[in-house]
Amino acid sequence: MRRYVLTGAPGAGKTTLADALHRRGWDVVAEAATDVIAAQQGRGVAEPWREAGFVDAVARLQRERREAPGAYGSVQVHDRSPLCTLALARHLGRPPGRALTEEVRRVLRDGAYQRQVFLVEPLGFVTPSAARRIGYADSLAFARVHEEVYRAHGHRLIAVPPAPVRARVALVEAHLRRLADLPSDRAEGGPDPVYFT
Repeated sequence: MRRYVLTGAPGAGKTTLADALHRRGWDVVAEAATDVIAAQQGRGVAEPWREAGFVDAVARLQRERREAPGAYGSVQVHDRSPLCTLALARHLGRPPGRALTEEVRRVLRDGAYQRQVFLVEPLGFVTPSAARRIGYADSLAFARVHEEVYRAHGHRLIAVPPAPVRARVALVEAHLRRLADLPSDRAEGGPDPVYFT
């Protein structure tokens, strides 16, 4: 299984891009942190990221999703990875917990994710949400931490610049086909491809 990661600043359009790739037929693994936040907020915790066990909970869910059976074929696109969670811990100014530390070691040892990582660049603004309470300046600082963490662990960042979703999808698809040695895109007007090969 070749697993490619989408990373970047909060609010950069990463999840929108992941959703669009999924609609195009790619096997996409959803972001874990957003779901951990939603579950904890559902239990009445207003700001779960302030809780001591938050980053470990995210790391455990990332592992569970990565190891889930039933993936179709040879390529997956992951909306963030444990290295993003390590960047989150650093951004929050707290040491990574045991689960996160073990998960980072595991994915690096096993080569769980491809070395090429898609860095989704900021759009110039951040739209607040229940799970995203960060200003634009802080989001840029957070994005720099992501870049530093991935580069420090030997990954090569492929920039996905601000653009309409369709253009971003085309850029990522072109790289995925080349990196994973998949067939080129359909002829204009043909059926949408399904890349579960």
